[in-house]
Amino acid sequence: MAGQAFGETIIIGAGQAGLSAAFCLQDKDVPCRVLEAGESPGNSWRGRWDSLRLFTPGLRCSLPGMEFPGSSRGLPTKDQVVSYLESYAAQLPVTTGVCVTGIHLAGETDRGPEGKGWTLETTEGDLAASNVVIATGATSVPFVPDLAAKISPSILQLHSSRYRNAAQLPVGGVLVVGAGTSGLQIAVELAQHRQVWLAGRVPFHIPDAVLRYAGGPYWQFIDKVLTRSTPLGRKVAKDFTAQGGPLISVSIEDALGAGVRCLPRFEDVDEAGEPTFPHEPALAVSTVLWATGYQPGYGWIEGLPVDARGWPVTNHGEVCTLPGLYFVGLPFQYGLTSALLGGVGRDAAMVAHSIAKRERKRLRPQDAHRL
Repeated sequence: MAGQAFGETIIIGAGQAGLSAAFCLQDKDVPCRVLEAGESPGNSWRGRWDSLRLFTPGLRCSLPGMEFPGSSRGLPTKDQVVSYLESYAAQLPVTTGVCVTGIHLAGETDRGPEGKGWTLETTEGDLAASNVVIATGATSVPFVPDLAAKISPSILQLHSSRYRNAAQLPVGGVLVVGAGTSGLQIAVELAQHRQVWLAGRVPFHIPDAVLRYAGGPYWQFIDKVLTRSTPLGRKVAKDFTAQGGPLISVSIEDALGAGVRCLPRFEDVDEAGEPTFPHEPALAVSTVLWATGYQPGYGWIEGLPVDARGWPVTNHGEVCTLPGLYFVGLPFQYGLTSALLGGVGRDAAMVAHSIAKRERKRLRPQDAHRL
């Protein structure tokens, strides 16, 4: 088989992006393996809060080659996603417990100028690869504003990535900072147990009826129309990483109905380090929960070109200035659904095609007849 002459591709991360990339590479007979820093595939999902539900229904959550079990219009739980990813990974070469701490271009090989490979520095020693796919996801580095340093040490501060349930918080009120879908979901849950304030600009809410009665057309629009191949998609992609997505499955009305008090952006504290808002009395909070999203963190990749916000500069996932380096799972990598379970497979297939094409070029002339 042609694939036997291909160099190995190492995929970093065993979430939906990395697993999809491995499946698509195997489908093209490209040798690959997946390295996961955690103890099991889908480890990042395991660490999210207990009551988390996806924003998309189960019937839109399938990865290449395997349907999401019990696909329906319902929103899958975190545990259902973990179980699905573990089952999906069983068919793939995944090694857990290996953390990649740095990667850089290796020297030229006997395959000529296109033969440069990669060296990966890992907790298990250095590894060599012809190609590397970064599939660490868009939620690897929690973002907390500088204002956090001014808050009184008597107030517990917790990013949403470390939140599990209400029981881990001290008695008292909670200020949830960030009014995106995650912030609203957490605020509504906490309001069952204590006073909750929600600070931030509330995004547009996609009505539940749209997903319930027009889910198919809606998915077709965000998956097929909002891509980098259409004028509208390119317009949306331009500032996508600077803006929060729309509210899905939860609305500001849900929060108000649960007793959550809504406030403007959180921008200041008083002399005692207590959160303060214009024209509002002092808040009796014991916890500030930062639902402020994530930021890119790719300093461990030598020479990686990034944009003004720190996101990798790629062409459909391929880093053109660093031959053999690819990404899967970036926000709006190709389309609006690129980071979602139901959309990441398309990006993985594009990257697998590029890698297979590159490997064919790298084959020695005597191997060309095997293509």
